[in-house]
Amino acid sequence: MTKIALLVGTTLGGSEYVADEMAAQLTQLDHQTEVFIEPNLDELADFSLWIIVCSTHGAGDLPDNIVPFYQQLMIEKPDLSHIKFALCAIGDSSYDTFCQGPEKIIAQLLQHGSNAIVDKLQIDVQHNPIPEEPALAWLLQWQHLI
Repeated sequence: MTKIALLVGTTLGGSEYVADEMAAQLTQLDHQTEVFIEPNLDELADFSLWIIVCSTHGAGDLPDNIVPFYQQLMIEKPDLSHIKFALCAIGDSSYDTFCQGPEKIIAQLLQHGSNAIVDKLQIDVQHNPIPEEPALAWLLQWQHLI
């Protein structure tokens, strides 16, 4: 069916686990998936849907592993009009910068022509200590759009 890239921004590994669970669910639905811990535009050319699974680090920053991808978007300014995306942001609402890190990537995707396929999901680990549960429920709500 659809080739789906899951782009992970993680500091402690939680977002990676969520992305792995989402990839497994999508594979069961006959989609081709690949999880990218260090995404690079060159590796993403064959994927028409990008699911960004990303936490916020520090004061609203991106996790270190996905910063090079963000910088690549800013420098290369690719035409992403053929790309659809979905955002699963993971954060802690006790911080003023709750789920703000991945918004930087989303701003770049929009600026370069990409469009969201669904409304973003913001998972608050204060209320959802097992973030893969709301992530999988969210995915099931819109997987028919793929």
